[in-house]
Amino acid sequence: MNLPLELVAEIQRLYGVEGWKVGTIARLKHVHHRRVSRILGLIPPPASRRTQSLLLSPYHAFIVETLRQYPTLCATRLYDMLRERGYVGSAKTVRRYVKPLRPRRIPEAFLLIETLPGEQAQVDWAHVGQFSVEGGTRALWMFVMVLAHSRALYAELVMDLTVHSLVRSLVRASIYFGGCPRQWLFDNPKIVVLERTGEEVRFHPTLLDAAVTMRVQPRLCIVRKPTDKGKVERAVRYLRDRFLSGRTIHNIEESNAQLQTFLHDVTDARPHPRLQPRTVGDVFTQERTALLTLPNALPDGALTQLARVDAYASVRFETNRYSVPPEHVGKSVMLRVDDVDIRVFDGTACVATHPRCFGKHKVVENPEHRKELLVCRRAARPAKGRDRLMAAAPDVEKLLATMFRNGQNMGLCTLRLLKLLDLYGEECLRRGIADLNANNTCELSALAVRCDAHRRALNAPTQLPVTLPKGVVDRDVIPHDLEDYDD
Repeated sequence: MNLPLELVAEIQRLYGVEGWKVGTIARLKHVHHRRVSRILGLIPPPASRRTQSLLLSPYHAFIVETLRQYPTLCATRLYDMLRERGYVGSAKTVRRYVKPLRPRRIPEAFLLIETLPGEQAQVDWAHVGQFSVEGGTRALWMFVMVLAHSRALYAELVMDLTVHSLVRSLVRASIYFGGCPRQWLFDNPKIVVLERTGEEVRFHPTLLDAAVTMRVQPRLCIVRKPTDKGKVERAVRYLRDRFLSGRTIHNIEESNAQLQTFLHDVTDARPHPRLQPRTVGDVFTQERTALLTLPNALPDGALTQLARVDAYASVRFETNRYSVPPEHVGKSVMLRVDDVDIRVFDGTACVATHPRCFGKHKVVENPEHRKELLVCRRAARPAKGRDRLMAAAPDVEKLLATMFRNGQNMGLCTLRLLKLLDLYGEECLRRGIADLNANNTCELSALAVRCDAHRRALNAPTQLPVTLPKGVVDRDVIPHDLEDYDD
């Protein structure tokens, strides 16, 4: 499209008289910078389409033969092949010539199918984003199951995308619906299918065990055919728009509780897409009677694996360490892990239980295990003072780093910080350390003053223990009136 003569004249004036740069003219006049350069004569005009077509004409037979063998070959790859054979034209000309030569895709027709009540549930996951945990971040996912007939939804936020997490979510979804459908329809992730060749499928054995217990048939979609599970795809988009949009996840338990309230109050009240004016909740009430009854013993869904107790009386899972009694050092123990806790078994005896930590590079200790270790190691110092400080005030690490750079004795500083912790408590120490870090200072005397100020502001008593010598009786001292001393 030709530009108006007034705009061409204005571009030439701004460049020749006002001294504007090409980029400035292009941005303010909304004209491509190459077109501005051509108007100003800074680059030669483009060759005409006829000239470009003549440059490509010797290669027409080669292009047709190549597309016959490789119909989906992209035009830029053809352009690279032509350049190796002497073509000097542009990639745009190649793309324009190739477009009508490609075979047209035949529009696919779909059969509208409505499944019977209790027949099928479709399963998928939605990636929510990165969730901040202690020591880093973890991927946050939303498990979604939708009953194909009623469109009833179940969803929950999870941070563990494994086959064991899948089994736990399937069990919780079945409990939520009050029964099981006859089929679970999945996509083709590795936690579901280990190998697939055409119609031959090898499911994950853990999923198969759960399906056998629940008496459900697992099924897979056709590869690269998301339309096979369009109901759950639509449900994922619905949850993204109605629940996740504009919401920041700070706590998994709290967000899951909000999600369950949303499922009860909002999703069940929406109109059914096929059976209007009935709602999803009305249709689900009818479908619930067609679901399979739950078995008496539901699948556990816990990960079981062997671990060795190291010299520090702890076992490792993922990047974290969990304490065990010291008498098990050097033994092989069994871990049973779910999304709530981690249990350590020596044979059939459970020797330790810890809450599941989703942080990274953390140490989870039971104080009783530490006491037992100190009894076993009488020469050991009742240390772990730095760990105690880190648990009470995580910002102490920055303060200690500043003390180290200033050449202070780290052992003495840790001891004095522990005394301040015992004297003022965690809250006052945490606030005092934050004040010192904000002022980029590391004087412990200033920290003591700040802790005492925060103690007075919180109206908290000091925790200083008073030890009386022998022979001193603990009695209340009654003050006298000072006016009597002048008599």
